[in-house]
Amino acid sequence: MIPKVLNPMQYNITEVMPSVAPATAASVVVFIFLLILIWNYEETSSIPGPSYYLGLGPLISYGRFLLTGIGTASNYYNTMYGEFVRVWINGEETLIISRSSAMCHVMKHNHYVSRFGSKLGLQCIGMNENGIIFNSNPTLWKIIRPFFNKALSGPGLLQTTEHCVMSTKHFLGKLSDVTDDLGKVNVLKLMRLIMLDTSNNLFLRIPLDENDIVVKIQKYFDAWQALLLKPDIFFKISWLYKKYEKSANDLKEAVEILIQQKRQELSTSDKLEENIDFATELIFAQNHGDLTAENVNQSILEMLIAAPDTMSVSLYFMLILIAQHPKTEEMIMNEINTVVGDREVQSSDLPNLKVLENFICESMRYQPVVDLVMRKALEDDIIDGYYVKKGTNIILNLGRMHKVEFFPKPNEFSLDNFEKTVPHRYFQPFGFGPRACAGKYIAMVMMKVILVTLLKRYKVQNLRGRSLESIHNNNNLSMHPDESQSSLEMIFVPRHTDQQTN
Repeated sequence: MIPKVLNPMQYNITEVMPSVAPATAASVVVFIFLLILIWNYEETSSIPGPSYYLGLGPLISYGRFLLTGIGTASNYYNTMYGEFVRVWINGEETLIISRSSAMCHVMKHNHYVSRFGSKLGLQCIGMNENGIIFNSNPTLWKIIRPFFNKALSGPGLLQTTEHCVMSTKHFLGKLSDVTDDLGKVNVLKLMRLIMLDTSNNLFLRIPLDENDIVVKIQKYFDAWQALLLKPDIFFKISWLYKKYEKSANDLKEAVEILIQQKRQELSTSDKLEENIDFATELIFAQNHGDLTAENVNQSILEMLIAAPDTMSVSLYFMLILIAQHPKTEEMIMNEINTVVGDREVQSSDLPNLKVLENFICESMRYQPVVDLVMRKALEDDIIDGYYVKKGTNIILNLGRMHKVEFFPKPNEFSLDNFEKTVPHRYFQPFGFGPRACAGKYIAMVMMKVILVTLLKRYKVQNLRGRSLESIHNNNNLSMHPDESQSSLEMIFVPRHTDQQTN
């Protein structure tokens, strides 16, 4: 017994081997079979794109999106493989589309109303199944969407011109607050202040500190961009995401305080205003049990931040383009003087500002702020002859489509691109269909009114540095440019001698 105890391997090996050998052989066979399946995986899709190659393809494509950003990575793959490409993001099949026919198919069908993104990232900033921008729960999204549609049309749309004029004049009157000692205007901050004030007057109507909220909005959007595609493991390491979570929470807490003030005001008011604002509608819906407090807070937050981010940056680019294209500015000013004259712009003037509208459209085409639309297929489908499985992620590369189809001067900034009517399928800065931007009509009103009000008073000049075209062509211009970016410094010169010089 002692030798057997001291040498158990010798004692048990003959008994173990007969049972282990078949199991080991079966495991090897299964492993080889899986390798063959993986090796041939790429053959199962007819859509052009990088090879799967033992799982390296998905890792490389996802890594490119994380390192270079969604826009740069999408342009890279469309350039490499064509206007309909299959890649992988976080292990999920993703289509990058920059073909107008395929884009229209996706936009107009109800089974593409869901978006995709990191669930944990969206939870971190409050957008997961809340609000409207990245709410990927179609049922909840359909409940919330009508509140936005109502607020962004009808009486709200009619009041927009007056509020935009008032806000623009107010902050132009305090231009010195955003002007440094050398006379350089922080144009991006100016646009954000005007947009936030206008949005507050239209949708919330509670006094707030614009300067404080604008800083929080910018940090919130930085967090959103940083977290949108992050893998789940990123959120296992607290020091990696805590700063973004704090930025999101800072804005959410500030907005919650404003909403609480609104609730208090409503509870003590004897009479409601004739035109009930967006925040009041949502609070009443919560009181009736139709919405949760989280959805109310996030919806109001998103309504307040949308314009100060996307439209303020769009206007920033437009003012740079005006400063760099004197002939375009002359055409715009001639139209403003003819249509508006010495008075303030009115809603009835806006349809007659055709040159300005073409300029706005060409600016959004040439230097878009939002050049991508992210969707998810809720059903199996066929798009332009390609089979698309349910659950497939889709990126609509609008920015690229606007430069490869239809336009006579696609790589130049030129109003000639809108000299003739552009079919809507070739130009979709706001999208269309069931999940089009709810604010696309009010956005055009805001941009027209702010530009007219500002340009009637000031001539915008670029001090020095490279042109927007050179930065644009080198892909060095961020969607959220640095407000201290020295290459695009601008000053405002009063058009009339009786105005204060800044």
